[in-house]
This record gives sequence, structure tokens and C-alpha cells, in this order.
Amino acid sequence: MRMRASHSQALLILLLSSLIAGAANAEPSRDPTNKDCHPGDKAALLAIMAALGQPEPPYPDNYCCDWYYVICDDLGRVVGLELFQHAELTGTIPDAVGDLAHLKNLLLHKLPALTGPIPPAIGKLTDLTMLRIFWTGVSGPVPSFLGALKKLTFLDLSFNSLSGAIPASLGSIPNLSGINLSRNRLTGSIPSFISKTADQVYLWLSHNNLTGPIPAEFAAVNFAHLDLSRNALTGDASGLFGGGKELDYIDLSRNSLDFDLSGVVFPAGVESVDLSHNAIRGRIPAQVAYVDDLRYFNVSYNRLCGELPTGGKMPEFDLYDYQHNRCLCGAPLFRPCKK
Repeated sequence: MRMRASHSQALLILLLSSLIAGAANAEPSRDPTNKDCHPGDKAALLAIMAALGQPEPPYPDNYCCDWYYVICDDLGRVVGLELFQHAELTGTIPDAVGDLAHLKNLLLHKLPALTGPIPPAIGKLTDLTMLRIFWTGVSGPVPSFLGALKKLTFLDLSFNSLSGAIPASLGSIPNLSGINLSRNRLTGSIPSFISKTADQVYLWLSHNNLTGPIPAEFAAVNFAHLDLSRNALTGDASGLFGGGKELDYIDLSRNSLDFDLSGVVFPAGVESVDLSHNAIRGRIPAQVAYVDDLRYFNVSYNRLCGELPTGGKMPEFDLYDYQHNRCLCGAPLFRPCKK
């Protein structure tokens, strides 16, 4: 049984939607009797759109709290700015964004002509809980000043052209539990930048050029979803597993990880495990056959040996999940085990 890319993407979208919906429900609703936003906020919105090549408001005769990309609270302060799927918006992220002092949610999505670095003005938005700049042409580093956004719970900077190292300053954000930096050009090692006290951490760093070991401190983090695939990571990743972990999904594929799988205990509720294309050795633990929720398990292209476990979930996985190992044997592989 194979998990197709569309299945993985659907799972990712579902997890993101859950996080975003939770934050949205926490935002105050706007009082319909107070439709116009604060004058300073309105001036900032007009400056933002003008800088992006849209000098006219979308509905010039309407109150700015009724503009389709604006979310206001019951006092008329702009708490959400959501610009997405606008190929005609061009330029860099305007500094005027920093003048929206009460902003909690900033979304810039599928804006291919949005270029340049993330400006320091973003660091002024100390009420931000969600910062999502993804599928754009934004480049430059992941700024260290993002560490000043102490209320941030979700950061998505995926599918951009960001480069350089992941700043350790992100570790100073106490409740940051969702981080997506995948599909960039990030280099260097992964810092220990995740809070050990955050519940249900979601971390995506796939499709970068990260090197070095996975931080040992990650063993104490309560990951729910972890994707470090398609980098050049090395060393031991066994600390990410354990019977008491709440891990649902883990993808460490296409790295250079080297550790003994024999003693690894898989979390009871894990649904998807991809360890393929590494240098993992040892045997496949018999316990994996009795992980009730496991739907996808791939350890192909490693250095594993020994007889494949039998019973339980094992008939659900096919030879493609085990191929290209040093000396694995037993069904569904065509190599019988020597008695």
C-alpha cells in the first residue's frame, strides 16, 4: 500500500486548517454598528495597497472594515489582513504593514510578484499570533527579529526563496507551536528553537539544504507532525520516537541519518512513518506490526537486516516499503530468510 503525494498534501492542509480555525475562533467579531476602521489603520491600508500597485480601495464607497481582505474587531481596529491570489500585486512587503498596531493575523499567499526580504516593520506587530507569507517570491533570510513577536503561535514562510540559517531567536517565542519553513533554500544546522512546553508541535522543514544532526533537545518536544525530509541531515534520530509520544506523522526521508532501528519503539498512535532513503541499520522492531493506527510505513533504501515482522498490520505494507536494504528477508520480499 502506497501513500500518494496527494494524500500527504491533504493531511497537511487538514492540519493547517485546524490550527488556523482555532486561531480564527479566538478573534473578536466586529460590531456591525462600527463599520469604519481606525483612521490610522485606514491610512496604513491605503499605503500598503498603493505600494503594491493598487492605489484605489476595492470598494471606495464602503467602510474599510467591509473590504474583503480586512478583518476588524468590535472597536474598528484592523486585526486581520489577508491578501491572496493576486498576481497583479507587485513590489516588496510595504513598511506600512508595521503601522497596523493591533494586527493579529497577516496572510500573504500566492502573490508571485511579491519579492524582496521580509522587512523589519513586521517586527513592530507585537500582537501577531499568526504570520503566513507563503507561495510568494520573497527572498533573503528568515529574520531574527521575528523572535520579538512573543504572541506568535503559527509561522508559515513556506514555498518562498528564503536562504541562510534558521534563526535561534525563534526559540524565544513561548507559544509558537506551528512552524512551516519548507520549500525554501535554507542552509546550516537546525537550532534548538522549539519550546519543550508547547502542546502538539507541528514542524515542517522539508525541501531545504539543512545539514548536521537533529537537535538532541527535540527528543523532549511533543511533536504531533514532523517533516524534516529532503535535506542532508545526519546522525541519530531515534530520540524522536518512543511509546509515550503523541506523534501522528513523521517524515525523515531522503537525508543521511544513521542509527540503529532495532530498539526504537513507535508511538502507539502514529499513522505515518517515512524513514526511506537514509543509512538506517539494524532490524525492524516486531512492535511495529501492532501499532494500530499505522497506515503508512516506508523504510526502503536503508541498510536494514533481518527477518521482516509478521502479523498485525504487516500485510498492509508491500515490498516497495522495504526494497533496497542490505539483507532484509521474508514476505513480501522475494528473499527468503535462511533457516
